[in-house]
Amino acid sequence: MEFNRIVGKNLKQEFYESIDRHSPRLVEIFRSKRGNVGQLLTQLSQQITTTEPTDVRTLVLRGLPIILGDNPTIFYKAGFDSDDDDSFRDLDIGILLIEPEGAVLSSSLHLSPAWVKIIVEGEVVMDNIQDLPKAMCILFGLTYALHLNYPKAMRLTFQFIQQVLLSLGHTELKPKLQTLKNQLTM
Repeated sequence: MEFNRIVGKNLKQEFYESIDRHSPRLVEIFRSKRGNVGQLLTQLSQQITTTEPTDVRTLVLRGLPIILGDNPTIFYKAGFDSDDDDSFRDLDIGILLIEPEGAVLSSSLHLSPAWVKIIVEGEVVMDNIQDLPKAMCILFGLTYALHLNYPKAMRLTFQFIQQVLLSLGHTELKPKLQTLKNQLTM
């Protein structure tokens, strides 16, 4: 509600509509990448077996930091529901991808956690979130409305969400963001 008051936009609606509008082209861009970036994006893409909107949104939100050169391994942390809360105390802002005991964490690129938690300044501020797109939407809204600094490891991704997906703030984009925005309109 605070985001809506400040910006005059419905965050959830704008966030999802923009991701859905750009997803087909972003997935094409992901598939065109080669090298290490291409390998990581291929690993992500192979985990998506449906065209269900939540799955595609998850793929896009996990692929954006890779394509923009951010470090999502510091931001996204995988764990089990029984893990000690001290495991994320050093995390300023991030998302915990939680699996039930006995699940296999094959990689940090895991796309379908059982539930998601949001961490701000080493504390769980929200938990039992059903999917990553919802968690990213909430976390972006919190960060923007509370004037928190974007996480260093994900700065370009958050700026892309703000400036390109939601058309908020500065119109002048950093070169990587401008390049990706140009690729979206090709």
